[in-house]
Amino acid sequence: MTNRLKGFTLFLASAATATLTLSSAVAADTTLALSSWLPPRHPIVVGAIKPWADQVEEATEGRVKIRVLTKPLGVPPAHFDMAADGVADITYGLHSFTTDDRFERSRIGQFSFIGDDAATASRAFWDVYTGQLDAQSEHEDVKLLGLFVHGPGLLHNNVRKIETPEDIHGLKIRVPGGYISDLMSDLGAETLFMSSGEVYEKLSRGVIDGVAFTYEALTAFKLTEDIKYSMRVPGGLYNTTWFRVMNEGKWNGISPGDQAAIEAISGPAFAELVGAAWNDADAAAIEKIDAAGIEIYDAPGPLLDEIRSKAAAHEQVWAEAIAEDGFDGTAALETLRARTGVSY
Repeated sequence: MTNRLKGFTLFLASAATATLTLSSAVAADTTLALSSWLPPRHPIVVGAIKPWADQVEEATEGRVKIRVLTKPLGVPPAHFDMAADGVADITYGLHSFTTDDRFERSRIGQFSFIGDDAATASRAFWDVYTGQLDAQSEHEDVKLLGLFVHGPGLLHNNVRKIETPEDIHGLKIRVPGGYISDLMSDLGAETLFMSSGEVYEKLSRGVIDGVAFTYEALTAFKLTEDIKYSMRVPGGLYNTTWFRVMNEGKWNGISPGDQAAIEAISGPAFAELVGAAWNDADAAAIEKIDAAGIEIYDAPGPLLDEIRSKAAAHEQVWAEAIAEDGFDGTAALETLRARTGVSY
């Protein structure tokens, strides 16, 4: 081989190496858009979503960055499909906002008597749903990065103190969909579905009489002036189950090493992070609720018995439905409640 030919060959090799190096550098420097629909100052955004984004950048040594958008790229119920379709890189939302039955097994975390501590309940939900109930198979076309629940759900209203099953009859109650919608209908309420951001207007105008919400939601959405009574039950009257997901293609474009780093701070770690944020928000909200003169009280025995009866019927129907696909819902519920320590 002539010196001239050798020189040309070395040039091509050098150029190829430079191209591969440049391509690797470009691929390694990834910025992902996270569509966030909760208010920017919501405790979960401030206490979990944004801190997790910072953790991702730190864990990947800056190779993967997450930009939390100040305005969502779509309405809240569309957020799962937005991630699956690539409209946004990362999204979060409620399983119950999706009106079809694709997340049927997620309902385990929506039932009554699930847990009084959001961190413990969120970790238990992640472990049971991903373990015994194969959560990933219900989350198609996305990488499942987080599953969690909020603190115990209560029934708030501005009409009367609910002390008997009959006291619920005829009340117009906002629900987030899913199990609590069915339960409240069974108890005699008229249910209306709407996103959290719509509640203030509907409640202040008298379109609804009350709302199924957490403690923190009363303050986060400025409802304390329009609520008089807040009824609680052990482990929550209900809960809502949440996902945090990434577009599958975007996930596959991240290096295996950075994927492992992101997984280490997601899943169970994120469940505890977001649960702790919700616990703190509930504690702060209770002080404001008390200051506003809202009466927080425990559901009386006969009403609690009625709720138990209706809840058990829904649990049985759900367990039978998922048994057709080979899942033991009754055992999964027992595991979940054992993990959260709820006695009811």
